[in-house]
Amino acid sequence: MVCIQQLKQLLSYMPQNCEEAAPALPYPPQADESRPALDTLIPDNANQPYDIREVIEGLIDAGSFMEVHQNFAENIVVGFARLAGRSIGIVGNQPAVLAGVLDINASTKAARFVRFCDSFNIPLLVLEDVPGFLPGTDQEWRGIITNGAKLLYAFCEATVPRITVITRKAYGGAYDVMNSKHIGADLNFAWPTAEIAVMGAKGAAEIIFKREIAQADDPEAKLQEKVDDYQQKFATPYRAAHRGFVDEVIMPSQTRQKLIRAFKMLENKVDTLPRKKHGNIPL
Repeated sequence: MVCIQQLKQLLSYMPQNCEEAAPALPYPPQADESRPALDTLIPDNANQPYDIREVIEGLIDAGSFMEVHQNFAENIVVGFARLAGRSIGIVGNQPAVLAGVLDINASTKAARFVRFCDSFNIPLLVLEDVPGFLPGTDQEWRGIITNGAKLLYAFCEATVPRITVITRKAYGGAYDVMNSKHIGADLNFAWPTAEIAVMGAKGAAEIIFKREIAQADDPEAKLQEKVDDYQQKFATPYRAAHRGFVDEVIMPSQTRQKLIRAFKMLENKVDTLPRKKHGNIPL
């Protein structure tokens, strides 16, 4: 009985076939779509975890989130939801598990979900808080680059509306892979807590200013000075916005209303791929 109910719920997010648009339920306009609770959700300490599901629940229509593959690759969350009645697919890094890094399993899980949504015209919302790819010889021997490229490929080839919200960390190659402007995202929003950079401030400062820190009378104080300077200059969303990589820096409480308008604007999006049999997906 539970299985049948779950199947009914899953089918409610999907069109009858791949030629139809994703279903949209009637949704009466609301006077206020703001969600003030989101403004205090991200911890002040960038190394402190939080549950991305709380962000999801704060953005979507109440009780509409259906997570899939919940017990596999828990460092990324994927599932279906409704936003102002519209069906959407959600991909979000999970900071509460492995700090939200991308590994082989997370990459393949998210890539398969992205391609499923694209197959059935279900728009995609990406919630990004990713410190990078998981390092280690085990991941390298098993092909982290190839598997990470599957997610990159899936987003690149997707023609449905694609919107990204950067909640906190967006570092290095993982930033690119998580539906960045560079791979064709339609709209990218960032919260003021977003850190868009090649790597974390501490690691960058230790590399860039290694000699200066070593020669200082107080190396620890000099390191902290360089970390603070790097954070103010580079690890913010405003430099990325200045370069056009982020469309708008928004308050978390405004995110739901921004997304409703954005998906409404993109509902008639038409994007065609080059005439060919298929792409050469990294298998």
